[in-house]
Amino acid sequence: MVANFPPTSLGECIVKKLSAILCAAAALSPAAVYAQDMSKVEIKAEQLAPGVAVLFGAGGNIGVSYGEDGTILIDDQFAPLTPKIQKAITDLGAQPVKFLINTHWHFDHSGGNENLGKAGAVIMAHDNVRVRMAAGATVAGNTVPPAPKAALPVITYSDGLKLHLNGEEVRVVHVPAAHTDGDSFIHWTKSNVIHMGDLFMFKISFPFVDVGSGGDVRGFVTAADKALAIANDQTKIIPGHGAVATKADLQNHRNMVATVIAKVEAGIKAGKTLDQIKAGKPTEGFGINADGFITADRFVETVFNNLKN
Repeated sequence: MVANFPPTSLGECIVKKLSAILCAAAALSPAAVYAQDMSKVEIKAEQLAPGVAVLFGAGGNIGVSYGEDGTILIDDQFAPLTPKIQKAITDLGAQPVKFLINTHWHFDHSGGNENLGKAGAVIMAHDNVRVRMAAGATVAGNTVPPAPKAALPVITYSDGLKLHLNGEEVRVVHVPAAHTDGDSFIHWTKSNVIHMGDLFMFKISFPFVDVGSGGDVRGFVTAADKALAIANDQTKIIPGHGAVATKADLQNHRNMVATVIAKVEAGIKAGKTLDQIKAGKPTEGFGINADGFITADRFVETVFNNLKN
């Protein structure tokens, strides 16, 4: 059964819960996250169009595309939640997952890969997602071990791909390095839905630029521009974290990133220190939680270092 929520209460609920989840995940290794009691985590579904839904739980938002040709899943949160995610998919009236697409490699978006891969799902992602998952890395101070074979994407791409399933074309679009160097967003052309992954976190945090994974803050602007070019006022946009958003919300995010880059760049050219630039509060006025997983000051510092280097 699909849960139906008033837009305001759902948005407020998601913002509060996901803010807490993001902060907790940032403080724990993947192994520690998996060891946490997730028995109380609820997977809630919101229908966006016939055959297209989003699942909210713990970790990155999950996109679901389903119909007579099979079920496509976009990201899969944490391994302990796989049974709950599978039940939520069944409750939508959908078949078991046939295809799985990772928007990027981070463990809060790909933690269920091994479970779903063993269950028969064909995993797809950008070339760099497989490379980074296979190698392991350190993200936000957390050690992520190499992924087992069953968790790795078996189909990879450099620029993108198209799936012709369930009566529509599902486009996977790779963008230049932004959150990481393997980011993609997904566009349901008929249903007018876009899943941005962590190229867009809605209100709950400033962007996380994973420089260690090849991220670059300027790529967030390019990614938003690509998505905005195909969106309209009716487009429903699934962010990596946060409530379902609109084109105007994505435009606000794009404007924020571009404004902060411009102000920090101007400050650097003027010979200002990082503290002086922070004092100018270049992030204010965009309605984003300044104390989220990535705080306003931390984002400004990331932009400063990114541009300097």
